[in-house]
Amino acid sequence: MKQKLFITGAGVSKSSGIPTFRGTDGFWTIGSSNFTPQEMATRKMYCENPSEFLLWYYKRFASYRHILPNEVHFWLADKNLITQNIDGLDGKAGNSEYISIHGRLDKVTVFQNQDIITPIEDAPWDIIASEKIDLNDNVKLKKLLLELFKIKDHPEYGRSLKPFVLLFDEYYTELYRMSEAERAMQFADSVVFMGTSFSVNITSIALRYALSNNTRIEIIDPDPIDLNISGIKYHKMTASEYISEFDHV
Repeated sequence: MKQKLFITGAGVSKSSGIPTFRGTDGFWTIGSSNFTPQEMATRKMYCENPSEFLLWYYKRFASYRHILPNEVHFWLADKNLITQNIDGLDGKAGNSEYISIHGRLDKVTVFQNQDIITPIEDAPWDIIASEKIDLNDNVKLKKLLLELFKIKDHPEYGRSLKPFVLLFDEYYTELYRMSEAERAMQFADSVVFMGTSFSVNITSIALRYALSNNTRIEIIDPDPIDLNISGIKYHKMTASEYISEFDHV
């Protein structure tokens, strides 16, 4: 059955207090003292320098683990939804079926070849926080992170844990429910892009499906990127403004 599909990006979580993806204070603009974000958030770094990778990941992402959903997440709770965000706020808002195409902040997986589907478990962020280690004490943090992620010198297949997040040098797999996402795109009668900069592959894939199926396309963003595609309806407003207007139509 055809239905409206929502695809959300970092702009949706901004009012919850999470920086946008590539804003001046965003996840991918803040690196470590020795590496850029594009170098840090890679499978290569996880394999070759796991302590530095996990320390950066913990400081950049886990600090947002207690942030709550905003009105947009709650509005999307009963919608057909694919999100690029890893913050888990859509789940907290009650959407039990949404696809987190880039993974989840609060989960880890058993490290394996990318094409192997592995168990997804709760991340140990609360355990780390309970130790009350000073965030500037990198030596103690690294030691605890390596212990909890079951890493000695380097990650081991089938034993070590890896954050459940799609890294820059990884590709979409069934672990991230890619086939489900493509089916949702294929059978949508309209696709609404909300708060995304169109800087990741999943938006390009969704656009291709929509254009090949003559699917209605809407873009919601206060400063939307002009895709130079005819027939797209642009809503120059925030997601909060959109849902307020939509609910009164």
